[in-house]
Amino acid sequence: MENLNADFFFITLNKSEDRFSPSTRYLDYAISRDLFHWETQSMQSPGTPTVQRYINHAARGSNVFLLVRDRTTNDVGATSPFTFLGAVDYVKHEGTQPVGITWRLRTPMPEAVVRASIASVG
Repeated sequence: MENLNADFFFITLNKSEDRFSPSTRYLDYAISRDLFHWETQSMQSPGTPTVQRYINHAARGSNVFLLVRDRTTNDVGATSPFTFLGAVDYVKHEGTQPVGITWRLRTPMPEAVVRASIASVG
C-alpha cells in the first residue's frame, strides 16, 4: 500500500495443489517464534525494485506486516481467517526467482502458528 508506506503479506502456509499452481506454492514458514522465511513471487530477483523495497524498507521509512493462516479453507469449507503477526524487520535474503527473505518479528508469533508452520513443511 503505497499511500501507507507499508507492505502487507497475506500468507497461506499449506498451499494445496488444487488451489495453488506449482509456481505459486512458495516456501513460507516459521523458523522460530521470532523469525519467518518468506518467498517473493517467482519472477523476482534481488535487484528488482520490489525486492529492493522489501530489503531496504527500514531505511526508506516503510513497514512490512505479516498475516498468516494455515490453509485457504477450514474443515467446513469456509474461508480461513488470517492471524496478524505484526510488523517485521528484514534480516537477510538468498536465492533468486523467487527470493527467500528472512524476517524478524517484533513480537513473537503464537506457538500455534509455529506448530502449523512446521506441519506445513514437515
